[in-house]
Amino acid sequence: MTVGDPRGIGPEIVAKALADQLVGERCDVVVVGAEGAGVDIAEAVGRWRANGSAELAGKLSGLAIERAVELAMAGEVDGIVTAPIDKSALFAGGYDYPGHTEMLAHLTGARVAMMLASDKLRVVLATTHIPLREVSEKLTAESITEAAHITREGLRSWFGIADPRIALCALNPHGGDGGRFGNEDTSLLAPAARAAGIDGPFPADTVFVRAMRGEFDAVIAPYHDVGMTAIKVASFGNAVNITLGLPFPRTSPDHGTALDIAGQDRADPSSMIAATLLCASIAARGRSRAGHRASADRPTETRSSGRPSRAR
Repeated sequence: MTVGDPRGIGPEIVAKALADQLVGERCDVVVVGAEGAGVDIAEAVGRWRANGSAELAGKLSGLAIERAVELAMAGEVDGIVTAPIDKSALFAGGYDYPGHTEMLAHLTGARVAMMLASDKLRVVLATTHIPLREVSEKLTAESITEAAHITREGLRSWFGIADPRIALCALNPHGGDGGRFGNEDTSLLAPAARAAGIDGPFPADTVFVRAMRGEFDAVIAPYHDVGMTAIKVASFGNAVNITLGLPFPRTSPDHGTALDIAGQDRADPSSMIAATLLCASIAARGRSRAGHRASADRPTETRSSGRPSRAR
């Protein structure tokens, strides 16, 4: 668990997550950060706000992410939960990544997709942190089909959904309305959806409602805000950011650093707790699958620990 930008609410929500009973029951946590957890939050953040530069905060955030990835790749931990970072501070600290997702992809060499999920809705992005004016250039048949492939595999292996139902959200209002509001949906998105074996594209003003009613297991959004707005309106404070496609689970809360309330003991840890529990659940599922595979190659042996599987 990384504490994120030490000037923000990361240290506070980490400490509160560690104090949560369910977290303590379901996983063992290794904290990676500038201060660690269990410190006087108000004092630590106050010191950072007074003396810590954005550049140093960004550098420490980046170093913590690198260390967490090292631990996961070495098998010393089963997954990573990351507290929020300040993207401009990360850049100032020497890390030229738009955010966690892109940095994790680079560090692991994996092809990834960004998902925000709750018990109401799951949304995956075909393009991530780019200006809106660049979406029409970066949104390609390849980016859509790749997002669909990674989403399907993630829903199967990490969520246990054997036959995922995935929808593609349209780019233009009303799906272009027969070309009146743009032809990308018919010329680009529809062929890509067929090639990927998913449904759509469906207009943005209805597809998320259909998913929330159970018609789809996930929706692929063509750009950041159309997807993130839908999931955050539906579940803000309870949604979890998941990086699909990594060799280990990585989750994070659905909010930012909240520098304006840092050090005031006002931060709601609900999303951080949800992120930790989901990461532990995915990790335990992965360990269970690995155990089943290994048991197929050796004589049957029955053991019981008397408690649920724990992630580390």
